[in-house]
Amino acid sequence: MGGAEGEVKQEEMVIVGAGICGLATALAFHRKGIRCIVLERAESLRSSGVAITILPNGWRALHQLNVASILRKTACPILGTKDIWLDKNKQKDMPFISGEARCLKRSDLIDTLYHALPPDVVKFGHQIISVKLDPQTSYPMVQLQDGSFIAAKVLIGCDGAKSTVADFLELKPTKLFDLCSIRGLTNYPNCHPFAHDSVRMRRNNVSVGRIPIDSKLVYWFVAHPWMQADNIASVDTELIRQYTFNLVKGFPKDVVEMVKNSDLDSLCSTRIRYRAPWDLLLGSFRKGTVTVAGDAMHVMGPYLGQGGSVGLEDAIVLARNLAKTMSSTPTDPTNVKEAIDHYVKERRMRIVQLSTQTYLTGLLIAESTSLLVKFACIVLMVILFRKASGQTKYDCGTL
Repeated sequence: MGGAEGEVKQEEMVIVGAGICGLATALAFHRKGIRCIVLERAESLRSSGVAITILPNGWRALHQLNVASILRKTACPILGTKDIWLDKNKQKDMPFISGEARCLKRSDLIDTLYHALPPDVVKFGHQIISVKLDPQTSYPMVQLQDGSFIAAKVLIGCDGAKSTVADFLELKPTKLFDLCSIRGLTNYPNCHPFAHDSVRMRRNNVSVGRIPIDSKLVYWFVAHPWMQADNIASVDTELIRQYTFNLVKGFPKDVVEMVKNSDLDSLCSTRIRYRAPWDLLLGSFRKGTVTVAGDAMHVMGPYLGQGGSVGLEDAIVLARNLAKTMSSTPTDPTNVKEAIDHYVKERRMRIVQLSTQTYLTGLLIAESTSLLVKFACIVLMVILFRKASGQTKYDCGTL
């Protein structure tokens, strides 16, 4: 753990959370020659999350981190998208023409980012329980579960939707969609029969998505209105599989078999959280020299497949803005605050746009949304987001 109770360690930069955004942020600073440490509460890398789609804007960020070429070898490109309405016997096929997109195993992405870092950067078994500002220096003080403290010149919270650092910044609590997502992986030892397309099927109030990762491994999800039973099923992977099996009855045979043969260890069930667009527009993302990135800043529903890619963008933009200030000796806290403000300004409208598009999409999908609200959502989507894939053209720039 961190050390003796009451002990205070000094660090230049501390990142909380060794998830995708935390590791990417650490790697971005490493590429700029700036030392940082990452505090991870788990005792080892966390591979939960199953898989993640990285869209063209995310690949631009991975290229800046010098890991894109490694990750391309782990997954095949997505060549097209299919939307299938089983109830209406209707299908819409579209080639994927917006640029590179692949579905990566989350563990492949995490491992690649981690191994690109020096071996002493990530500190496992370090759970933070509070953040406060030192009254003398105004720098953040992080208290660990073992009672020790770390004083940092910069603190970056990449600790997810239930972020301790976001709580310190007094960001509004995340909200819940009335939607549950069950995700898993299925391995086909003799190769699966599916084209390398992102397929989404709908029947009644259940949606099934399927994206091949490579010739043998397929990522899938089942989304449905949240019920109290989801809380019970989520604690046991065998229960999750049986519960999901019942949800997909009536879907094509290959979907039923995919769920039936899924890897038990990969299964997870979560209720979808989000930060409201108006909270992102008005929230304060800096206090002193503390800020947030990734889901801690802008957790959103999975409807656009942008969560991971946007977190990678955050890493590049944050490192670019802070690098010049952090490389000077001694570090001037006023300059650090200005650099964080530039980062926040650069990111705010980007994440507001994405969260708005995601929020409207979620309302359209939700069973509980009234017809009048759905009509208003459609009008807003047509006005604001005429091109559904327009967000993938965003370029976060160079490190």
